[in-house]
Amino acid sequence: MNLLNLINPNGVNKKEVLQYLPDAVFVVEEEVGRILWANKKASMMFGVEVEELCNMNFDEIVVKGMELAEQSSYKDVSVIGGASVGEKEFFIELSANLLENQYFISIRDVTEMTHILAQAEKTGRLNKDKNLMLTKLSSEFKSPIQSILGFSQALNDGLGGEINDKQRKYVRIINKNATELLYFMDKFFEFAQVESKLYQKHMQSFDITELIQSVIRENEVTITTKKLNITTNFENIASKNIYSDENALKIILQNIIEISIKLTEIGSISIDLYNPSLSDVEDVGITPIKNATETSYMMIRISDNGIGLQENDVDGIFEPYTQLDKTNKKNLVRSISLGSAKELIKALNGAIWLQTEVMKGTVFSMIIPVENGAVQQDE
Repeated sequence: MNLLNLINPNGVNKKEVLQYLPDAVFVVEEEVGRILWANKKASMMFGVEVEELCNMNFDEIVVKGMELAEQSSYKDVSVIGGASVGEKEFFIELSANLLENQYFISIRDVTEMTHILAQAEKTGRLNKDKNLMLTKLSSEFKSPIQSILGFSQALNDGLGGEINDKQRKYVRIINKNATELLYFMDKFFEFAQVESKLYQKHMQSFDITELIQSVIRENEVTITTKKLNITTNFENIASKNIYSDENALKIILQNIIEISIKLTEIGSISIDLYNPSLSDVEDVGITPIKNATETSYMMIRISDNGIGLQENDVDGIFEPYTQLDKTNKKNLVRSISLGSAKELIKALNGAIWLQTEVMKGTVFSMIIPVENGAVQQDE
């Protein structure tokens, strides 16, 4: 608030106006810092009668008050400081204007907001530290599981001697559960690394079609077992060579294709590439770079004709923390995978979304910048 607006050209204070402002207001002598006048709000905020305030020095109620007033007036900005009267201590936001050797100062109590911001900063720091610790300890967590996998497979293969059918059944259950647990841990630590901002982008030029084909090959066993048909359409793009982070994009594609495969028991999955129009780019919340063309961005669309997702499964699907109170483990693992994809897409200055319908299938779509200049200017 600019208190000069409340003073007439002759320098006469409009104290009636100042009296009813929602902020505490002081008029303070510049040289010695003596409080010349205060409104009723100031009395209420500091717990001191107006008459008593007018016999005090401003530095007695605001820590380094005159220094803060000078700083605020000179820079024409609000400043944050501390106030203390008796046993009462609180944080304040102070704005000051100097006129004819007098500071006109407005103050508001921001203690609650300061605590909220401090807690938010602490929470964010703790969250980052937690993810950093988890990422560094990932091998310690996964090593015992990998041992269980290895030894259970060895027992099943007869390397530890003959086992009967009942024992073989139990060993297979152990191996299956260990496999699922290791998969979950891989996705969990992947998300922890991405969320902690430890992931370092490595931008380079590469063939997007080769990357997609390599991800398909990595899932070939599951695709063959389920007898799914995978089709690709790369004919609608200006160039196969793009500039992006190949490893990040591989993680994104792997996570989404895995989900599509799990959602599809019988049928097909199609992967299509397009160069979207700039209006499509803007529609998903991306601000196109200056002088962008339709070849500056690429849309990747992964469609399946599987079972689709229920409406309550879609809510917060890219936010793993919203899934913690849900009992379906598959939903949590799926959300962790999509959470990693969303964070990595965001790091690439892109956008991701899905459309789904029960018993008709799911379509995952993403748009990313794919030109060297586009990425550099967006960052």
